[in-house]
Amino acid sequence: MANTFSIILVLATIFTGIIWALDKFLWAPKRQLKIAAAAEKAGGQVDAEVLARVAPQPGWIESASSMFPVIALIMIFRSFIYEPFQIPSKSMLPTLYVGDFILVQKFAYGLRDPVFDHKFLNTGEPKRGDVIVFRYPPNPKIDYIKRVVGLPGDTIRYSADKQLCIQPQGTAVCKPVKLTDMKDSDFTQGMARLIEFNEHLGDINHHILINPLRRDNRMAYVPRPGIGEWVVPKGEYFVMGDNRDNSADSRYWGFVPEANLVGKAVAIWMSFDFDRKPDSLLPSWIPTGVRFNRIGSIK
Repeated sequence: MANTFSIILVLATIFTGIIWALDKFLWAPKRQLKIAAAAEKAGGQVDAEVLARVAPQPGWIESASSMFPVIALIMIFRSFIYEPFQIPSKSMLPTLYVGDFILVQKFAYGLRDPVFDHKFLNTGEPKRGDVIVFRYPPNPKIDYIKRVVGLPGDTIRYSADKQLCIQPQGTAVCKPVKLTDMKDSDFTQGMARLIEFNEHLGDINHHILINPLRRDNRMAYVPRPGIGEWVVPKGEYFVMGDNRDNSADSRYWGFVPEANLVGKAVAIWMSFDFDRKPDSLLPSWIPTGVRFNRIGSIK
């Protein structure tokens, strides 16, 4: 089922659309007939403004009719083209920051109806390296954002020394994912300064963060014991956060079914900085600045 806002938007579109149609094809013609009759009775001695008062358009009908095209356009844009999302956590650092507002391309992996979320047109499939938004499998009411690492049929291995290895379906060798350009990052986790790498995942080159002090592949989440290799089922995907040691992802709760896909994250359209000093009196929801340098496409 689609989220509550989508349902409200669809219902508002239907309601205002019905009012618009009734007014255009039923009520407005009746008003025009009354005005025409009044004009004929007046013998052309009354101007149009006065005649309009004979059968005025009710205010609520005027409001609903004028709102219909606006609401319909918003519903179509949000349901089938692009939908805005806000990044709430640090799991995708350094690619996405807390406070980034992103655009998600809804038609990237198929068109779905906005109420029951059933796909009615297939337009593509996720590629390795795509940053995707999806409904969190253990709780589909929550939207998650991660990077696609494993495609259906792949074998994924993630070792204790943080090495990702992918064996595509139909191949005999698991190839380690290439990491280059190691450097100290500006990010920390606890007392550790995170190490940044350039990861070559499919055709996508992007940056990831590794915590050098966490050598046992344990994060703030409890992994499934003894699991370090996954075979991705048909119609499902293996996803990981770019902040590898601070991300609840497929290593801990499993795969993302195709039915849970929302769309592909393609751009940052605005970025607000919420960092503040400990003695700040500002509420946490008020940004302290705008990061204009972050606006642009997502890799």
